[in-house]
Amino acid sequence: MNEIHWTLGKKLVGSFAVAAITVFIVATFGYRSTANLIENNRLVDHSHEVRQALARLSDDLINAETGQRGYVITGQDSFLEPYNTALLDVEKSFVLVRNLTADNQAQQRRLDQVRPLMDAKLAELALPIDLRRAQGLEAAQKFISMGQGKRTMDQLRRILADMDQEELDLLARRNADAEASAGAAKTAIILGSILGIVFIAVLGSFISVSLTRQIGKAVGHIQSSSMELQAAANQQTTGVREQSTSMAEISTTTSELLAASRQIAETARRVAQLSGETSQAAGLGDQTVQKANESVAAIRRQTDLIVAHMLDLAKKSQQIGGILEIVNELSEQTNILSINASIEAAGAGETGRRFAVVAEEIRKLAERVGASTKEIRNLVEEVRAAVNTTIMATEGGAKAAEVGTKQFEALTTSFHSIVLSVARSAEGAREIELSTKQQTLAVEQMNTAMSGVAQATRETEASSAQTLQTSKELSQLSHMLARLVRTEVRV
Repeated sequence: MNEIHWTLGKKLVGSFAVAAITVFIVATFGYRSTANLIENNRLVDHSHEVRQALARLSDDLINAETGQRGYVITGQDSFLEPYNTALLDVEKSFVLVRNLTADNQAQQRRLDQVRPLMDAKLAELALPIDLRRAQGLEAAQKFISMGQGKRTMDQLRRILADMDQEELDLLARRNADAEASAGAAKTAIILGSILGIVFIAVLGSFISVSLTRQIGKAVGHIQSSSMELQAAANQQTTGVREQSTSMAEISTTTSELLAASRQIAETARRVAQLSGETSQAAGLGDQTVQKANESVAAIRRQTDLIVAHMLDLAKKSQQIGGILEIVNELSEQTNILSINASIEAAGAGETGRRFAVVAEEIRKLAERVGASTKEIRNLVEEVRAAVNTTIMATEGGAKAAEVGTKQFEALTTSFHSIVLSVARSAEGAREIELSTKQQTLAVEQMNTAMSGVAQATRETEASSAQTLQTSKELSQLSHMLARLVRTEVRV
């Protein structure tokens, strides 16, 4: 076996270096595996987001088709609500899918196929609605029965299904990668931990044996010297007893303690004064918090009043909508009457011509009234939507004001507790000031008594000579131990 010279310091540094390298290697492999696992999880979440966006896009198209069919069947505008909503949401859903799949060229190509089909589908959905309004149910049903809309929707469903399957395949691959990364991380951590434990155990055992052998001899010398020092200390017991009660250094320390006590008394007086001022300031702060609490309560009451007014405005808008329905029905009846009057005037010949002109003007007026009624209805719907939004925002403000009120109440309670605590602190500071003055008087008396201690301290000097010699020998042995630690040891 080769002989390698190592000092005690080198052994310690080497053992810690091996342990640090082992931990670093394990940490590196663990970090890389964890980073890969985190990135893979991010990609899995991204795939789920893409699938959700695809499902939302498909749902928007289905909702638009459902609203259109409901209107064609019933002829009532209320069935167009899903259709109108879907027209707004379908473009947002398409843009979201486009952005989420920007890094996937295959999905982008499929979206390029979806775009014209989606536009064609929306255009096909709008035509039966127009036909139902202009020509009636049969014309709209005839257009729908041609099947063009169904073929377009089937193509859209097929492409969206292919895109969803693509994301499912990506999820499967990424889950496999995650399992592989997790397995690699477990293997690296287990193997690295085992190797590190083995290395550290071997080095620890080696260092323990070396230190025991090197320091054992020095400890023996120190023990013998300690025995001699103990014997000398027994000779000094009598003098040390007298020295423990009266030492010359205590006199100086007592003088310093006296000065410090006086300074503490002055500081305690200033603290008591500051505590009184702080108590007054805390009282003013308590009053300010009370006023702020009252202001928050007033804001809350005003918010509740606004909510009540907005609800009343919503009811008024609903009443206006009902009146508009009546006006619209009157306009339609007037239009029908004008048409009948025109027919009767045409049958009356020359005498009914003027009456036909009047009937035509009445019909135009009825059409303008009907158009105006639709515009007013749209405005009323916008007002109703704005009122609902304002009500929701105002209710949120009311809740926030309620939370603020509770917080201010808690703050008021806390501030009141602070005022009481500051008052108690001021009283305690005054008590400390009195106690410090009494302590100063006691220290002055003790300083007078310490003047007789110097004589007893001088009497202990003779017996301290032997203790000093033994201490020198112990110091020499300590230097020998230090040199032994620095001496090279063969391993």
